[in-house]
Amino acid sequence: MASMRVHELAKEFNMSSKDMLDKLHEMKITAKSHASMLAESDVEKVRQNLSPEIKERAGELPAEEAKQLAEERAEAKRQQAEAERARREAVEQERAAREAERAKRAEEGGSAAKPAAKPQAKKVTNNPFESLASQIESEKERVAREAAERKARARAAAMAKEVAKKQAVEEALRNRNSKGSAHKPAAAAPKRQAPVLGARKSSFDSLLSQIESEKQRIEKQKAQQPARGADANKQQRGTRKHGKKGMHVEQHVPELEQQASGEDRYAQMAVKAEELQRDKVLAEARAAVAAANSHEGEGRRKKRKQKREAEARERMEMEAIERGLDPSLVLDDSVVEIPQGSTVAKFAELLGVQPNDVIKRLFMLGQVLTLTQSMSDELVELIADDMGRKVRVVSPEEEFAIVYHDSDEDLKPRPPVVTVMGHVDHGKTSLLDAIRHTGVAEGEAGGITQHIGASVVRIGDRQITFIDTPGHEAFTAMRARGAQVTDVIVLVVASDDGVMPQTIEAINHAKAANVPIVVAVNKIDKPGANPDRVRQELVEYGVIPEDWGGQNMFVNVSAKKKLHIDDLLETILLQADVLELRANPDALASGFVIEANLDKGRGPVATVLVQRGTLHPGDTVVAGTSYGRVRALVDPRGQHVEGAAPSYPVEILGLNSVPVAGDEFRVFEDERDARKLAEERALRARLAEQETKSHMNLDDLFNRIEEGKQTDLNLIVKADVQGSIEALRDAFNKMDQSEVKINIVHSAVGGITETDVTLAAASDAIIIGFNVRPTGKSKQQAEKEKVDIRLYRVIYQAIEDINAARVGLLKPEIVEEDTGTAEVRETFKVPKVGTIAGCYITDGELHRDDKIRLVREGTVIFEGELASLKRFKDDVKAVKQGYECGIGIAGYQDLKVGDTIEGYTIKEVERTE
Repeated sequence: MASMRVHELAKEFNMSSKDMLDKLHEMKITAKSHASMLAESDVEKVRQNLSPEIKERAGELPAEEAKQLAEERAEAKRQQAEAERARREAVEQERAAREAERAKRAEEGGSAAKPAAKPQAKKVTNNPFESLASQIESEKERVAREAAERKARARAAAMAKEVAKKQAVEEALRNRNSKGSAHKPAAAAPKRQAPVLGARKSSFDSLLSQIESEKQRIEKQKAQQPARGADANKQQRGTRKHGKKGMHVEQHVPELEQQASGEDRYAQMAVKAEELQRDKVLAEARAAVAAANSHEGEGRRKKRKQKREAEARERMEMEAIERGLDPSLVLDDSVVEIPQGSTVAKFAELLGVQPNDVIKRLFMLGQVLTLTQSMSDELVELIADDMGRKVRVVSPEEEFAIVYHDSDEDLKPRPPVVTVMGHVDHGKTSLLDAIRHTGVAEGEAGGITQHIGASVVRIGDRQITFIDTPGHEAFTAMRARGAQVTDVIVLVVASDDGVMPQTIEAINHAKAANVPIVVAVNKIDKPGANPDRVRQELVEYGVIPEDWGGQNMFVNVSAKKKLHIDDLLETILLQADVLELRANPDALASGFVIEANLDKGRGPVATVLVQRGTLHPGDTVVAGTSYGRVRALVDPRGQHVEGAAPSYPVEILGLNSVPVAGDEFRVFEDERDARKLAEERALRARLAEQETKSHMNLDDLFNRIEEGKQTDLNLIVKADVQGSIEALRDAFNKMDQSEVKINIVHSAVGGITETDVTLAAASDAIIIGFNVRPTGKSKQQAEKEKVDIRLYRVIYQAIEDINAARVGLLKPEIVEEDTGTAEVRETFKVPKVGTIAGCYITDGELHRDDKIRLVREGTVIFEGELASLKRFKDDVKAVKQGYECGIGIAGYQDLKVGDTIEGYTIKEVERTE
């Protein structure tokens, strides 16, 4: 019985992966995700435990087993019910004991009941946890009851205070009415108090209930009163007429009717005062209700406004973090953003000051600049600080970078983008061809080609996009320009060859780009194939199979015989499902340029990969310093299409110039805005060429540390043997890294190649060469990219240089100045002299007194001096480039055709910094 993945086992039992993971956790079986591999014993355990349940669900379980399973479940439920009942009885007993103890404590005064209650609780409870639970429950009830009592007392006190106030007002009214009236309305006073002493919800409810009760009392007294006289009727009619005129009908007041004979002036004044007081209370109540409603509306509006501001602030903060900026500077409104390389006039305009003030301060600093000359970043910060202004220098990438924010409703699944990497002759191209033929053989539409630098293959209703790059050099070059286009990397390793130098480089590139790796172990059909050895070697570099507890998926394939190609494609789709790749297809298109070239018949042609939105013919596109309107879209099969969705590669025609691979492209609604942006980028590119930025070197490392610009020192270590690399690594790890953290980005055996220079430029690293030399055009590329290469023959010199650079104590430098390079084309044996090399000077000029080193296949074989330098039969002092000569090396005779003899002189250069 073989091991299985979680999702395969779930499919066998007709369950979802999530339900299967829950079952595994119940069985104490470790499984991280649906792709985790289960051992044979775990699979057997799962099948034994789940087999009865599955059979019962399907109706295939025998009657005896079904009856036994039902009895077991009933017994488990019964035991659970008994345990629950016992727990409840214990809680009830504990609660009864505490109630009895509380009653006893209340009778005795609460002094001696406490010590007696503790042993009683111990006798009743059987389980300490149940006793503790009951104590907590009773304590909560006591706290709630005391809080309710405090609220009731406060409510009663407030009610009593208000009743006393009402009684005082009624007493004053009765006193005033009793002076001029024979009738005593004292009997009606308690009736007024009754509504006030009722159930009271709030101040407004109490006031309205008083008014309603007063109306009822007046109506009742009006019904009990005998018929009034003519004067009373006349007075009542007059009152009604007045009410019609003033659009208000006065309520019936009994105190007015009591004055039918005497017309008591004091009684009328008391009634009027009562009416005024009532109207005033009503007006105050209405005003309070309106004010409460208005305050509530203002509060809601204020909260909504604060919420919108907080969301906008959070969005700006997230954009700043994604762009690698300080959120405090971005959110500060007083900070002015100054583009990198701004002129004096532009700087003054952005700060809103006179250009003469800026020029004056520059002159005082010893920098004589005109209005059209550019200012360095340090000058911008110094002048702004002198003026008391906060500024932030914005690089061109930050200035033109756009961070997109899409809602979850707009995002839809997109196909994965895959890059195939690996060592030379390990079968990358063969694997792509096998994938292409497999996709066509399945009869699916959209067979892939490799004409435009990208490939598309369909597996059922799913799609995978393969980027056909020349190797990790192009991958690193695109990453150096910020083009993160790859979702998954397929690392091809030959099972008969194992891990090779370029395999290690590919792993380092993938880790630096933070892209997941799927390993394809190729050539398993060869006789000497050993896939397990490949897994063991990759573990040393942090690529661990899932079977061994890692995160990387491994697939054994054979590109030549097309074995397990379907498994590889399914693994890629599974990895894509884990990543949950999504994009918004309904927005304006944006993405990156994969390749670009100038076609004689079609003009500038760019192969782009859409990452967001959908690209259509007629869209206005900006790609780096190029812009134009899309005339046509060509898919990988060479057919014209009407749109390109996310993760789909197409050729676009219609640009005004050829963009650079790795440039970002996006669609503009207005062509004028596109032209303006492209022209600004072209201008910045020309200025950047004049002021080329140099990468990290040991000379200015201490200055960067003091200025707070550098906290990490990235190194690329190349040596002649693996032991030297380990020695250098251990020596660097033992250094004090409190000021500078030393990171070894890449280390390998062999000469310094162009790939190393490209990686150093992308990672801002220094190349350390130990007993090796730059090969090919790597030296010229390092000078172009401003990458610092340090070559050493003694390990202590490398350690001392890096340590001295770290603390700023670099001594006068011993510089090796190359003079000339000669290529050995033939060797001659001369009696009594030894071996003489017939050489051709390929570079520079070789002198008789130069020191020389003999390099064979990128590795230094010997260092020494020249024994002889002849041109034909004559001894000469120097031979220039393009001439042939004979060279004899003192103390070394093992010269071979193809060796390189490099001449150099040693000079001591004083530091000027």
